Amino acid sequence: CSRDWSSDVCSSDLLLCYSLLTRAALGPEGERVSVLRLFRVQLSTKALGSIMPAGSAASSALGYRLLTLSGVHGPDAGFALATAGIGSAVVLNLILWFGLIVSIPFRGVNALYGFAAIVGVILMLVASALIFGLVEGQGRAERAVRWLARHVRLDADRISEVIRHLGNRLEGLIADRQLLIRVFVWASANWIFDMAAVYVFLRAFGGHLAIDGLIVAFGLANVMAVVPITPGGLGIIEGIYIPTIIGFGMSRAPATVGILTYRLAQL
Repeated sequence: CSRDWSSDVCSSDLLLCYSLLTRAALGPEGERVSVLRLFRVQLSTKALGSIMPAGSAASSALGYRLLTLSGVHGPDAGFALATAGIGSAVVLNLILWFGLIVSIPFRGVNALYGFAAIVGVILMLVASALIFGLVEGQGRAERAVRWLARHVRLDADRISEVIRHLGNRLEGLIADRQLLIRVFVWASANWIFDMAAVYVFLRAFGGHLAIDGLIVAFGLANVMAVVPITPGGLGIIEGIYIPTIIGFGMSRAPATVGILTYRLAQL
């Protein structure tokens, strides 16, 4: 019972941390929305993303709609969702790379490590390009968006205003050291509690896993989960977790049952 309770606490804290991450990214606009409401928004978007293929797009649209209905201005809602997503992805890749640096000298190299690292690098490059485009290349980004808007018959002036607002918000975020620290702390806590939940489920079924193995398996599974093939990464995450954990020395039975039970509880 205590282990089940610990798993529920870790899962709840995971969602709460992501809610607080989004609130930090909202900046002053975060005062418009209570933490409880943000928690409910996070539950709704997480649930939608877990039942739809490529659910991240649908859950982002739902999150945007729920935030604007809660009184947050549209550009600020979009900025907060993007910042939370990018910040969370960056921290996840740092966790994975830390695990690989610790693990590879002692356990050798696996082909999956390189593939996941490449996916992580691509994500980091995309995030860097977006940040650079909004901060250093606003003029070019605005011209490109205006060109695209004219071809799809959208309000180019309105979209350009949004681009300028996002660029200004991003510059403010980069300049605000305390806000950056809050975003990093809540993004880190989000993944750490999720990793703790995995560990608790494995331990509940008698599994023993070294910390480097836990970090690498967790990082690989969640980095690969960004590939939008199945709802909530169903089948992909389990297909990476279980053989990776077994490769780190855990018996097949506790690894399989622990991960499947964790994913069932998560979904």
